[in-house]
Amino acid sequence: MLNTLCKNYKIPYKILCLTSYNNVLKIQLKTWARSPVFLNQRLECRVHSTQSDSHRQKVVIETTVPKIAIDKKKLDLWNTVEPYVKLARWDKPIGVYLLYWPCTWSIALGSLPGTVPLQTSLQTAALFLVGAGLMRGAGCTINDLWDRDVDAQVERTKDRPLVSGVITSKQAVYFLAAQLTLALGVLLQLNCYSVALGASSMLLVVTYPLAKRFTNYPQMFLGATFNWGALLGYTAIQGSLNPSVCLPLYGAALAWTVVYDTIYAHQDKLDDARIGMKSTALTFGARTKPVLAACLCGSGAALAAAGVSAGLAAPHYVAVAAYVAHVGRQIYTLDVDNPDDCAKKFKSNSLVGLIILLGIVGGGYQQYIDNREKNKGKENLDVVKSCVFS
Repeated sequence: MLNTLCKNYKIPYKILCLTSYNNVLKIQLKTWARSPVFLNQRLECRVHSTQSDSHRQKVVIETTVPKIAIDKKKLDLWNTVEPYVKLARWDKPIGVYLLYWPCTWSIALGSLPGTVPLQTSLQTAALFLVGAGLMRGAGCTINDLWDRDVDAQVERTKDRPLVSGVITSKQAVYFLAAQLTLALGVLLQLNCYSVALGASSMLLVVTYPLAKRFTNYPQMFLGATFNWGALLGYTAIQGSLNPSVCLPLYGAALAWTVVYDTIYAHQDKLDDARIGMKSTALTFGARTKPVLAACLCGSGAALAAAGVSAGLAAPHYVAVAAYVAHVGRQIYTLDVDNPDDCAKKFKSNSLVGLIILLGIVGGGYQQYIDNREKNKGKENLDVVKSCVFS
């Protein structure tokens, strides 16, 4: 029939055949695209064009068996686990970093007297890293349980697992219980003083998500909760609290939290104002930059005061200056009306804590070496033993 059409209408046979085969090919590919085989497997197609003695064109389509098969069991397992990862925000580890850095500052300062071996300090730091991951996940789970109705009205949070229904409230409570149980296991590895101090923070952990409902300064409440490790790390090494070192350190970390979380809150300020939630982003408003600059100066001064009390050398103060310069640049260049810029500035805080840690280590290195020489063989390891498991 195709040959007849070519002759009757004087259409070049080559053109008609190529057009026809192209159309057939397009229709066939569209059919395959809708099929389960195409959706679930990789289909390889090779098109060959050959020319016969009569110059007629033909198209041959060859398919091969997919080389890579999807492991459905692994895919199903990940689909089950992923919502919990998102609920705990473990897919966004910046929160773990921000929670963990003040712990490391405190552990480093607590190690300076040289009363415990370096290995003990490193083991304590590793233990706190696990605890930071668990407690940050628990805090996010508690936050989403309190705020699931609020999150549904905010553009940035409307797809969170509890809001979308991927996880039920009952499942979230079980998940929270598991995280807190594991975190308690970590806490019980510490001395009795630290266990009591750590347990005293639970009231803050459970209630801080409610702060946005009753205070214009919920970021201060978050800072008080989030930086408890600035106290706890020191006691885990020394068995007691040194107020002249730990309190300025805690205050510095709290002020830093107010800075970065106010920047973070500016992403949601329009939605917060609409639904009646409070934040320092709304409270400070047009005065955000000068207020944050004041918080930063207070944070830098408190870090310097902690360094003086701990007898740290020059590298610590250089690091404090670098910290102030870095965060000061964030504040200076911040566009509070641009959510993308606010998110970018917030994320740039992920390694700020490392600057301060390096300053403490550098500023206290010689002091630590000297103290270790004095205390070698005289270590009192009872102070770092577990209150329960020892």
